[in-house]
Amino acid sequence: MAKRQFNSNRGERIAAKVQVLVAEILRDVYGDDPIVSGVSLVGSIAHGGLQFVRLFYYTRNPDVAAVQAKLDKITRSVRFELAARMNQKYVPDIKFAYDDTLDKAERIDELLNNLTLGEE
Repeated sequence: MAKRQFNSNRGERIAAKVQVLVAEILRDVYGDDPIVSGVSLVGSIAHGGLQFVRLFYYTRNPDVAAVQAKLDKITRSVRFELAARMNQKYVPDIKFAYDDTLDKAERIDELLNNLTLGEE
């Protein structure tokens, strides 16, 4: 009898599934909210034996603190809706985290453009 292989990407698959479902929930349930409607989920990571998923988001809203506060406020109801949509025995806890990668990339582009202009 063959030994069963451990599926090491299970966490990635669950995190990706949670990301897609939470994006749908934010669109369907909170699409009318001006703060939440501008949020885009850009990544996810599963932690703690798949008991916890961190969802990374980006928003063009300059008041990131207000967006984070709103997402923290609705996390419980989003997780409740997630449980209704997932076909799993256990639903992981979720936490929203701001992803500032695009902001950093814009800042690097700005610095590089200033260097290029300064050499001429």
